[in-house]
Amino acid sequence: MDHLDLWIFSAATFISTLSGGIFSLKFKNKIHFIMAFTAGVLMGVFSFDILPEIINQVKENNLNPTGVMVAFAAGFMILHILEKAILIHHTHEDEYADHKHPQVGMLSAIALIGHSFMDGIGIGMGFQLGSTVGILVAVAVISHDFTDGMNTVSLMLMHKNSPVKAKFFLIGDALAPILGAFFTLLFSIPDHLLILYLGFFGGFLVYIGASDILPEAHSNKSSFKLISLTILGMLVTFIISSIL
Repeated sequence: MDHLDLWIFSAATFISTLSGGIFSLKFKNKIHFIMAFTAGVLMGVFSFDILPEIINQVKENNLNPTGVMVAFAAGFMILHILEKAILIHHTHEDEYADHKHPQVGMLSAIALIGHSFMDGIGIGMGFQLGSTVGILVAVAVISHDFTDGMNTVSLMLMHKNSPVKAKFFLIGDALAPILGAFFTLLFSIPDHLLILYLGFFGGFLVYIGASDILPEAHSNKSSFKLISLTILGMLVTFIISSIL
């Protein structure tokens, strides 16, 4: 493995993620439009990136898909239970207030940071297979890290976290791929554990996109513009996944 290449492409993921987050902060007054696009991106990542990879891994390694689906259901339900537990805890704060809780945004952002860490592991494992594979994987990660940064900031702001706190989590998300990449210099991760992770995180993504972000994007007023942005988010993800 060429450690210099690993450093260079890991640094590029940092810049890409940071740029996406800064974009969301700059246009936070357009948060509903950003969130409509973000929901499409998240659903697209699951549909065109994670799910096909799960199917390929099941076929190539002759694995039982039941475990993956259990992991998917667990990821969905754990985030659902944690989010609703936070809301139940605050039920009597104000019966008529806009029920947004910073803890929910932080929980979702932490889930995305975990995914970014695994993206870094993907880069490191790619370089273990060879420079060409490593570069291709890194380019794929860099290309969607911009939206990862957008997603992290959007979720934080949506749930009434301060821009300062959103920046803190954005930096964590930007650093996560670097840490993941260099983690692979120390350990190797079995395929059967990676595929369980993919299923688990897929459940997180579907819940965040469909149950959290998408309803919020339409909370003020639905429009064809918002719907078009969601479709655009999915289309962009499909194109990137198809090319890379």
